[in-house]
Amino acid sequence: MASDPDPPKPKTPRHKCPACYKQFNRKLHLIEHMKISYHSVHQPRCWVCQKHCKSFESVREHINSPLSKTNCSKIFVKHGCNLCLKVLDSPSALKEHKQMCCLVAPVPLGTKITPCIESNFTMSGSIMDEMHNGKAQKAVAMDCEMVGGGSDGSIDLCARVCLVDEDENIILHTYVQPQIPVTNYRYEVTGLTEDHLRDAIPLNEVQDKIKKILYNGESVGRIPPDGGKARLLAGHDIQHDLDCLRIKYPGFLLRDTAKYRPLMKTNLVSHSLKHLTKTYLGYNIQSGIHDPYEDCISVMRLYKRMRGQDHRQVFRLGDEKANSGFDSFRSMELEKKAPDELYEISTSDYKCWCLDLTKDCNPGS
Repeated sequence: MASDPDPPKPKTPRHKCPACYKQFNRKLHLIEHMKISYHSVHQPRCWVCQKHCKSFESVREHINSPLSKTNCSKIFVKHGCNLCLKVLDSPSALKEHKQMCCLVAPVPLGTKITPCIESNFTMSGSIMDEMHNGKAQKAVAMDCEMVGGGSDGSIDLCARVCLVDEDENIILHTYVQPQIPVTNYRYEVTGLTEDHLRDAIPLNEVQDKIKKILYNGESVGRIPPDGGKARLLAGHDIQHDLDCLRIKYPGFLLRDTAKYRPLMKTNLVSHSLKHLTKTYLGYNIQSGIHDPYEDCISVMRLYKRMRGQDHRQVFRLGDEKANSGFDSFRSMELEKKAPDELYEISTSDYKCWCLDLTKDCNPGS
């Protein structure tokens, strides 16, 4: 007589991350995952299934993956915007959205030998009132073009600099006289020759002009923790430009499109400005000679597009423990919490640019 089959073993409940949907056999493993993943409302996510990713490139990989178990790819093909990755309700809404999302390339300044362009860039009374009332700080974007110095021409020397405001107006554009001899004008990239720099403004004068724009009346070296009247400075690998200009500026006021986590590659390596502009704004730059005005505008547009995301973060008033991350809780307390409660505790490991729309935020990178 055949023996009865063994009864099926009960399935062990799995613990699912509410952000990236990974599953774990033990609650402790989920908690450790949440601690090192830094999931938050600020992370890029799929508009279809709401899966959180480290970068927008990761979102694109998720949407385009042939192995995806969700319908994200099929839905995105019909209703998704390839630039901002939003999903719209109807074909007509998508068409209208794409017309606004895909921007027109700025007209380059070219390499004409022109005198310094300098605007009277001052904040209007309404803007000053907004800042004092806790609203957004204004940003400027900067880009430099480098020539080469030293015996082999490998030392980067700033020979041209451009700054624009949020409305894409030129604040400053000038050629710069380097402090050491130029041995390589890098003409194929810069379009510059000896004639461009013959009557250029000395570096120390350019430094003073830029500092005046950035510090905006604040004392150099004594900017308050909230930035005060000083301006946010956007750029691509902006610290390199500042180093070549020999200007120091507080890191918490820098907005770098090369280092901003959501704009980086999946392995956290920087993309080129050319790639970011084509991928997120929809037009080409740097097809020949690099133009600092064109690059400035592209950086400013990228910054404003990232800043304009609505993440709707809820700050729980009176609950400082929940707002300060996992370190405020004991292990036993965390094990009693549901996955959604763990997500509410989780905090981002970078400063999201959407927080620039209020001054009530901690300085961050």
